[in-house]
Amino acid sequence: MARAGGRRGLRGRCGRGALLACAAWTAGWVLAAALLLRARPGALSERCTDEKSRRILAALCQEYRGGVLVGDLCEDLCVAGTLSYQRCLYYERGKKVLQADWRGRPVILKSKEEAFSSFQPLSLPDDAAEDGGQDFPEAELLLVVAGEVRNALGLELPNGSLGPLWPRRRGRRWLGQLATLWSLVQQEEFVLFSLLQDLSRHAPPVLGSCGHFYAVEYLAAGSPRHRALFPLDGAAGAPRGGRGQAKAISDMALSFLDMVSHFDDDFSHRLHLCDIKPENFAIRSDFTVVAIDVDMAFFEPKMREILEQNCTGDEDCNFFDCFSKCDLRAHKCGAERVNSNLQVVCDKIFRHWFSSSLGTSAVSVPLQLQLRDAVQECADPRGTSGSAPGAAPDVFWKLQRLLQATQRQLQEAEK
Repeated sequence: MARAGGRRGLRGRCGRGALLACAAWTAGWVLAAALLLRARPGALSERCTDEKSRRILAALCQEYRGGVLVGDLCEDLCVAGTLSYQRCLYYERGKKVLQADWRGRPVILKSKEEAFSSFQPLSLPDDAAEDGGQDFPEAELLLVVAGEVRNALGLELPNGSLGPLWPRRRGRRWLGQLATLWSLVQQEEFVLFSLLQDLSRHAPPVLGSCGHFYAVEYLAAGSPRHRALFPLDGAAGAPRGGRGQAKAISDMALSFLDMVSHFDDDFSHRLHLCDIKPENFAIRSDFTVVAIDVDMAFFEPKMREILEQNCTGDEDCNFFDCFSKCDLRAHKCGAERVNSNLQVVCDKIFRHWFSSSLGTSAVSVPLQLQLRDAVQECADPRGTSGSAPGAAPDVFWKLQRLLQATQRQLQEAEK
């Protein structure tokens, strides 16, 4: 009996050992998948297809005809056919981005989720829901919407600034209007674009919406595959040769500096860009840089809330391109970001342009070397001065002065 008990004990120990090995293997794969998703968020994205995109828009129109949702673009999309699907651009973590033609104008249709039902519904009192929401007090609705905006952006907004988000006057489809409004204010990017559209030339205006999909102007996104990071064919006076490309690059670089200054200083709170890469920006024909994907953009109050997490080292305090430092005594990340929009732009955009020759003799070698060194100082301030991680304020003015000098030399060469 003792021998049998020993065998049972051995089997139990082997079973527990196998279970632990299986758990360790599973944990390893979960960790690997999490790291892959953080490093390359699109790696696990679903396949973007025309068939599925058309099916998504067909379901949207069916819900419009049923009175479930509304929007100023619904008639064009679902009835008149003047807003027509062209191609699928990408699906990523639920987000759908489609290109369409609106009365001969290319536009982008976006939604954070595929289906209208994926959004949290607006909870109305039973008596308000029964009469189609007609008697739901506007003051209460304002409070609910302001609360959702506060949750999304971390901002307290006065009622008057909610104009771009506000539904039109009440009618027979008022309940659909409320449901549509609620699906849109749950999308941080829509809220941000709506609030910035009259305040910033570096953000695309919202052109309209149908249900949970909203439209913005079509601008070709940047890509590391382009030599100049951004497609230049549609730009005014499309650059030819090395001198033309150098002029385009200096124009875009100055516009990036203008955007950085604008987002840092021109609102009640600094706007932090936590995912800076060519794909999230585009240029207009006059070389103005536009932030076309701001899913990872946060005003200062929200940024502080995101950064202030538990930690065991500084690496735990990195949120994409936004970093803070770990207080090892309290094991808490600092609420203040220690790097800056400018530093990341220098690292991820300007290095590509200015780490080597501009490809033209119209800009003097000494000036190109000064520009290269200034970009290096901006991108990696600790490597040049041993200072704190954020780029020093004077490097902004140094870069601006050098880029303006580059433009003057290019203009002189054209005479």
